[in-house]
Amino acid sequence: MAEFGVSTPSVGVAGAKPATSTGKPLSVVALRKTYGDAVAVDEASMEIAAGEFVTFLGASGSGKTTTLMMIAGFCEPDSGTITVGGRDVTRLAPQKRNLGFVFQQYLLFPHMTVGENVAFPLQLRGVPKDEIRRRVGETLEMAGLSGLAGRRPRELSGGQQQRVALCRALVYRPPVILMDEPLGALDKKLRDQLQVEIKAIQQELGLTVIYVTHDQEEALVLSDRIAVMRNGRIEQFDTPRELFERPKTAFVADFLGAANFLPGRVEQQTDAHTLVRLDRSGGLLKARRHDLAAGVPVKVAVQPGRLRVCAPDDGFCTGTVETATYVGSVVRAGVRVDRGDAPLLRMEAPAKSGPVIGERVGICADADDVNLFPDEQGR
Repeated sequence: MAEFGVSTPSVGVAGAKPATSTGKPLSVVALRKTYGDAVAVDEASMEIAAGEFVTFLGASGSGKTTTLMMIAGFCEPDSGTITVGGRDVTRLAPQKRNLGFVFQQYLLFPHMTVGENVAFPLQLRGVPKDEIRRRVGETLEMAGLSGLAGRRPRELSGGQQQRVALCRALVYRPPVILMDEPLGALDKKLRDQLQVEIKAIQQELGLTVIYVTHDQEEALVLSDRIAVMRNGRIEQFDTPRELFERPKTAFVADFLGAANFLPGRVEQQTDAHTLVRLDRSGGLLKARRHDLAAGVPVKVAVQPGRLRVCAPDDGFCTGTVETATYVGSVVRAGVRVDRGDAPLLRMEAPAKSGPVIGERVGICADADDVNLFPDEQGR
C-alpha cells in the first residue's frame, strides 16, 4: 500500500516511542539516475542527521523529486547508495524501507473516516486496537483534528485533508518522513499556516523530514538545511542563512534571493574588505573580504533587500527611480543607474520611507551584504 503514503512491514510494535527516540540518520552517496541520454540526478550525496528538516529546492527538472523518489524506493537509481540508520535500502522495495510519505495529492481512502484513514497503517502492522485508538487520538489532537475523526474526506477542506494525510504518515512514527510538495495545491494563507504547523510538529516529535518544494520562501521557513539543486546536481547544501547570505555560486545567489548582479573588477584588498570598481557606473563598492587578486573580473551580487537609499554623494552608484510598487510593508523599486546600460537595479525599502518614481537617489550597501563571484566572461 505504499502508494497511499504509508509503508507496510508485516510486524509493528505496540506503544512505539516518538521519533525523538527512534529517528535515524539518512545517508545518500553518489546517487545517479538517467533516462536515456538525459541525466536526472548526477552524483548527489548528503548526510542527514536524526531530527533534521532538510529541503530539496529547485526549479522543475532540477532533480529534486527524482532524488526523493529514489530515497522512497519508487524509482531505482542507476548507481549510488541510500542508507537509513546504517541499513542499506538502495534496492529494497518501498514497503520494506519503513519510510513515511506525504504526497501533494492527499490520496485518502474516500470510503473511510478520518480516524480510519489514520489508523490504517497501524492496522497493517498488527498494532492492538486499544493502542491504535490511543495513538490515532494523540496524532489527530496534535494536528487539531480531534473533532473530525468521524468525518469522510469529502466533508473536509483541502487543508484538513492534507493534515489527515500528514497524520497517517506520522502515526506509526517512521524514522524518516518524505514530503513531495505537500502544500502546493493550497492557497497562500493556508500554506503559510500549515508551514508553521508542520514545523511545530516536526520539532515537537524530533522527526527527520525530507521535503521537496520549488518555493524559496517555504524552504527558508521550514528547513534546518536546504539542498539547492540544478541540472541534477546539488549546487549547495547549507543552512538557510548561509545560502542567503553566503551563497557559493552565482546561481544560488540568484535562485534563492533574486540578487542584483553588477560586473566589475577587484581594485584593492584590505584586511577588512575587498574594493571593487564597477564596470558600467565606474563607482567603487566595498564587499566583504574575498581572496581575489587585484584586476580579477567579478560579478557583484547584492540582494534587493540589502540595498539602501542614501544621499547621491554617499552611494556606490547613483540613479533615478523608474518603478516603485507598494506591496504592504515594503516598496519594491527599480533604479536606472547613471552612466550604465544595465537592467534596473532592484531594491526594497520600508513603505513609509520608500523612494518615489523620478527621485534621484544614491544606492548603498554594507560590505558584509555584498558577495563576489569570479566572472569568466569578463576576462
